[in-house]
Amino acid sequence: MSVAKGWTLVATSAAHSRARAGHVAIRCEDRQVTYGELHRASNHVAHALRAAGVGRGTRVAYLGRESEYYYTVILGCAKAGAVLVPVNWRLTTGEVDHILRDSGAELLFVGEEFRGLAERVGAELPGRLRVVTTDRAGDPDPGTGLREWWADAPDTDLDPGTGPDDAVVQIYTSGTTGRPKGAVIPHRSFFTLPEQLAAAGVDWLDWLPDDVSLISLPGLGTAGIGWFMHGFNAGLTNVVMRAFIPQEAVRLIREHEVTITFAAPAMLQMMLDEDAAGPDAFRSLRKIAYGGAPISESLLVRCMEVFRCAFAQIYASTETASVAVCLPPHEHRPGSPLLRSAGLVCPGNELKVIDEQGATLPPGRTGQVCVRTPAAMLGYWNLPDASRETLVDGWLLMGDAGYLDESGHLFLCDRINDTIIVAGQNIYPAEVETQLAEHPAVADTAVVGMPHPQWGEAVHACVVTRPGAAVTPRELLLFLRGRLADYKIPTAFHFVDVLERNPAGKILRRTVREKLRAVERPAATTL
Repeated sequence: MSVAKGWTLVATSAAHSRARAGHVAIRCEDRQVTYGELHRASNHVAHALRAAGVGRGTRVAYLGRESEYYYTVILGCAKAGAVLVPVNWRLTTGEVDHILRDSGAELLFVGEEFRGLAERVGAELPGRLRVVTTDRAGDPDPGTGLREWWADAPDTDLDPGTGPDDAVVQIYTSGTTGRPKGAVIPHRSFFTLPEQLAAAGVDWLDWLPDDVSLISLPGLGTAGIGWFMHGFNAGLTNVVMRAFIPQEAVRLIREHEVTITFAAPAMLQMMLDEDAAGPDAFRSLRKIAYGGAPISESLLVRCMEVFRCAFAQIYASTETASVAVCLPPHEHRPGSPLLRSAGLVCPGNELKVIDEQGATLPPGRTGQVCVRTPAAMLGYWNLPDASRETLVDGWLLMGDAGYLDESGHLFLCDRINDTIIVAGQNIYPAEVETQLAEHPAVADTAVVGMPHPQWGEAVHACVVTRPGAAVTPRELLLFLRGRLADYKIPTAFHFVDVLERNPAGKILRRTVREKLRAVERPAATTL
């Protein structure tokens, strides 16, 4: 397995330019870039950044869709010693404003379609934010603006003097529990996992030089960028989607003979629901990693039947910056109780569950999940108190409720802050959602706690039904009886067209609760 190569993206890019110069590094739409071309292009970016006064540690933001030039910018920043701040193009003006202000970015790369947003935000920012447009509206050749910007810059190698522990990207948390925080990620975060797996002699997750990897999750968070970087370090071919479209994902897997990918459960379900989905469409796949949200056992079994490849479940966070826990392929057996587990701690990492006083809990006891990993973030940008609250004696407090069984498998209950408390009883939404998802008429669901004058909170479920399917609140209630304790069954069901999720596929429960509170007379049936 080809992995470390100096433990920085700078050294890896240079190594690939010598050993794999002609191998395709990225395919995006109808374009392709070799490792040699990617190395030279990112050198151009690095020199142009230096000429613009960008130095070691300077924050540089990117607002645009995924593409080959997005990753060119990432590598260019690394070679200049700068820290890239990806900005999710789906965010509101206020959210983009917060990230640019908080990071102190001095330069912003922006796609033409988001130029208006960048200008509106930039006009309100203190100081001068320099903006570089990566492409032009109507231009059939994306990245033209970027190439024009670096036109006078050389393509020779640079050595910024950075090492494995230096920051390379700053990724803002999804904001599921408050204002997004900038998690500062070092180079080593993209190298430790393959090294640890190889040293332990396990192939739970692996990236091989001959693989073709589909990048379907946005490269603006640790899931997408991490999956790309692991593939980049191995020297494989990455097929990059500008945005996830299930029909397009199925086509790309078939056309490019994709062998590995990482997707959220909702994305897998959407692919399976496509007319073109079937064993023949997915015959090239050897392994699928999935995570970011709970998955029902029925969906997982269906995935195994149709995709017909190995599966590995991933448990991670922005703060771990890499995979912390994995349910290995050999434990994916239909009917096994382990299908409800997040898996075992990855080699080289440590895992424990603690109570509210910080004491380690024995197997079977639910508490807060904690992980210790060498891939972890350096901390939150300019938030020392929040960093100390999350990083305690080298342990990351994950904010998830869960327990370990006797064999060390982790079972997740839910986010600590999303716990619903009804008359003193803790209810974890994911448990209710997993059971609701088993109903054949339910396509998606989100469970939240809403204020109740007598019990403190009541359990509410928002439900998206499958096309052409119909179900009543009473039918859902009867379906859940016997599957859940009575106090866990929702007292109200709200039928909605779509549920909002963050780019990693996690339900934005805070947004769900806010929308329900904003409706004076919600379209719900109280039972």
